[in-house]
Amino acid sequence: VQLVESGGGLVQPGGSLRLSCAASGFTLDYYAIHWFRQAPGKEREGVSCISSTDGSTYYADSVKGRFTISRDNAKNTVYLHMNSLKPEDTAVYYCNVAGSWGQGTQVTVSS
Repeated sequence: VQLVESGGGLVQPGGSLRLSCAASGFTLDYYAIHWFRQAPGKEREGVSCISSTDGSTYYADSVKGRFTISRDNAKNTVYLHMNSLKPEDTAVYYCNVAGSWGQGTQVTVSS
């Protein structure tokens, strides 16, 4: 079981990024998928999740209206589309599926 996040980077405030979480060793279809983030000196916090059944989604208040989670079961990949990025979105972003974590991808929002 392996999860690999990608797509992070340095972006200016107001910019956009798309994070990917690719799974291998298991099929994402049957699982709810979660995105978390951890900023320096802060606890890891839940950002978004998407269900395995009806595709319902959840967003933390801090990202609601700016981030969108989606899944492509054919590619066994989940995405986090991030728009209108703010400096406070700077963090390492992780995906979590059935208790397994990826290595994270760094997002830095700075001018």
